[in-house]
Amino acid sequence: MEKSTQKVSMVSLGCPKNLVDAEVMLGCLSKDGYEITTDEREADIIIVNTCSFIKEAKQESIDTILDLADRKHDARCRLLIVAGCLPQRYQEELARELPEVDIFIGTGDYPRIAEIVAEKEGTDEQLRYIGDPNFIFDEELIRLNSSPSYTAYLKIAEGCSNCCSYCVIPSLRGSLRSRPLDRVLDEAKRLVAGGVKELNLIAQDITAYGRDLPDGASLERLVTELAALEGLQWIRLLYAYPDGITDGLIRLIRDEPKVCNYLDIPIQHISDPVLKRMNRRSGEQQIRDLVVRLRAEIPDIALRTSLIVGFPGETDEDFKKLAQFVEEAQFDRLGVFCYSKEEGTPAAEMADQVSERIKRERYKKLMRAQARVSFRRNRQLVDTVERVIVEGYSEETELLLKGRSSRQAPDIDGQVYITAGNANIGDIVSLRITDSSDYDLIGEIVE
Repeated sequence: MEKSTQKVSMVSLGCPKNLVDAEVMLGCLSKDGYEITTDEREADIIIVNTCSFIKEAKQESIDTILDLADRKHDARCRLLIVAGCLPQRYQEELARELPEVDIFIGTGDYPRIAEIVAEKEGTDEQLRYIGDPNFIFDEELIRLNSSPSYTAYLKIAEGCSNCCSYCVIPSLRGSLRSRPLDRVLDEAKRLVAGGVKELNLIAQDITAYGRDLPDGASLERLVTELAALEGLQWIRLLYAYPDGITDGLIRLIRDEPKVCNYLDIPIQHISDPVLKRMNRRSGEQQIRDLVVRLRAEIPDIALRTSLIVGFPGETDEDFKKLAQFVEEAQFDRLGVFCYSKEEGTPAAEMADQVSERIKRERYKKLMRAQARVSFRRNRQLVDTVERVIVEGYSEETELLLKGRSSRQAPDIDGQVYITAGNANIGDIVSLRITDSSDYDLIGEIVE
């Protein structure tokens, strides 16, 4: 079959970093003559870009693969490809248990996807391409931005060298590899030239950016140069390791208008004994001091974090301290994960594993506490004016526009519902907040 007549559909699971990998694959295939479709029923080739970070992510990946395997029977799909973290981690088991899959591709080989699909022609054998996870995105590769035209993720590094005791990422993605600063800037320029107004900077740890480069590159320098790009209006910082947040970065967030007063700091816990077993570098006092410093320097900053409950050895006292900290720190956004015992990690071998029942109880308690905090934080915004990017009409009714404020990252942080005023999709407007809920805001456009 001619490439020009073949359609490819992509399902990307997991984090935004995974989404960027999926966009690179789509770019490679598009360049090679394949047509991209969002309708899996029309696709000749379906790709599932998987996540295997925790148990729930693995199950979602498997369920999605099995669901899409049915397309080989009831639709036109002839090739089912599974890419990303799951085959990188479990290639032997997957090959044995999923004969429906035609090709498995790991985290270091996905840029070769067009070449790999061509190699599949003429053979009925299941193919596996699982090498070292040492790839780093190069500007010569085409990337198809699948986010709305006004926003994009900008991956500034691959891999991670932090080696938290619960985490499989270094084994799946390799150690830290920062992209050269000029290449990151080149990609940013192309995205902005294509209409992107908001860049969301991502990596496993953005504060580590540049440590492995010989030219003095750093997150502060990168953000400063990005802010000089004409047409770019918002720069958002996601996944910032606590001990990498410098005074210079805090000043840059405070003083540079294009940098959103927003910071995602995954702290994971607040109890020193738990943090030590997690192999985290920041302790309780450092985390508390950081939150105080950020709020003092940038009073209107929106802080997001993620926490793990039920880590091996987490006592009732450890959890009580964590719950109290959630009330005290007043994070605007907070995600909670139940600890997932992942084979091959030091934490999986630790004594005093916590039961699933206790994990779920602690999860629910933290989420209830955070709902109260989030509600109070949102109520404080009523009668203030926020900058909001318009994203389209609400799913509930086409009578309401919806959007996100500069305090809300895509997909994870709630929405703003616009009850008065007109704007086009992608416009950034001023909005007076008139009401709020636990996680969303309501407002009217002001001139």
